[in-house]
Amino acid sequence: MAGQIDARLASLGLSLPEPAKPVANYVPFVVSGDLVVISGQVPVLHGNVAFQGKLGAAVDVPDGVRAARLAFLNLLAQLRAACEGDLDRVMQVIRLGGFIACVPEFTQHAAVMNGASDLAVEVFGEAGRHARTTVGVPSLPLDCAVEVDGMFRIA
Repeated sequence: MAGQIDARLASLGLSLPEPAKPVANYVPFVVSGDLVVISGQVPVLHGNVAFQGKLGAAVDVPDGVRAARLAFLNLLAQLRAACEGDLDRVMQVIRLGGFIACVPEFTQHAAVMNGASDLAVEVFGEAGRHARTTVGVPSLPLDCAVEVDGMFRIA
């Protein structure tokens, strides 16, 4: 039987992918007591990077928002694995970190990262409200447009 969060995802027309395997020497998440820290996730869809390039050049803000949203879905896939399949264990989204690959003149980082932040609230309600850092960077692995990491409190 699906939990409340799985039901909410379904009502939003969303499904989570299989958690991505690490591409280097790190683990996808660490559970320490009631905290889960998820390594940065990128906008992968069906095994391929869906949004590549830099904001302000090859990628526009609406696609950046979609990239952040997709990266957050990949983050949730890792979180589900950390919670042994039960996202109802999530008590609070504590923090999200957003990395936006962009040209030096780009200034709409916050608007892009809202793709992930808004989805956190859509999925978890008030428990989805979180602290956040968003920074522009010159490049990301695999030429991804966006990368999102996170910290969560679980039961």
